Amino acid sequence: MKKYTSLFIVFMCTIAHQALWAQESAMDIITKMQEQQRGQSSYINMTMKVIRPDWTRTMEMKSWSKGTDDYFLVLLTAPAKDKGSASLKRYKEMWSWTPSIERTIKISPSMMSQSWMGSDFTNDDLMKGASVVKDYSHKLLGKEEVNGYECYKIEMIPHEDAAVVWGKVMVWVTTDGIYNQIKVENYDEDMYLVNTLNCYDVKELGGRKLPSRMEMVPADEEGKKTVMIYNDAKFNQKIADSFFTQQNMKRVR
Repeated sequence: MKKYTSLFIVFMCTIAHQALWAQESAMDIITKMQEQQRGQSSYINMTMKVIRPDWTRTMEMKSWSKGTDDYFLVLLTAPAKDKGSASLKRYKEMWSWTPSIERTIKISPSMMSQSWMGSDFTNDDLMKGASVVKDYSHKLLGKEEVNGYECYKIEMIPHEDAAVVWGKVMVWVTTDGIYNQIKVENYDEDMYLVNTLNCYDVKELGGRKLPSRMEMVPADEEGKKTVMIYNDAKFNQKIADSFFTQQNMKRVR
């Protein structure tokens, strides 16, 4: 009897260890994915195209980040009517600046799910309001081939006290040791799919191999999507904390 009891204990310990390993492994993958996307700091020059059945709107922009979730700044450089508009994040506080009316608006948590500049990306998507590492629990569900890449499939469920937009996020990250994000599905609190982000065209940007084209497609809205194209990128350059201020948001170029 003691022999079977010992075997049962060993079996249960093995199952518990495997579950713990899977959880830790999933968080490790997401952490490495975030580092691959942003590094300790980043600068990205990009083009955004908001595509609708009857029209397309194109915007040019630059973004800067520092720290894993600390500082983020997005500046619109075109079209002319939006040039100079900017969004700023410092830790959990966020603001937007509209030069045409010379007005700064603080972005409240309730505004994070709203569309950013009429696109299919939310304020949270663009400004990284939520931390994919700290604000969610992570579960490794296995591996799948997505957009031509073998990927880890990871389920992210927000912590109860986390101020996040989504009720659940599914993420696919490449298994090739580079840890590129290839696909994301965002679900609301009722677990209905809201939108899907697909990433394509991996190329060298700033010394890293990254997807250079991302498409955010809303669920059940045929003919609508927003395409983000990375034109240039730099990583791990020195950026002072003072760069990410409301004063600089109004004058950065």
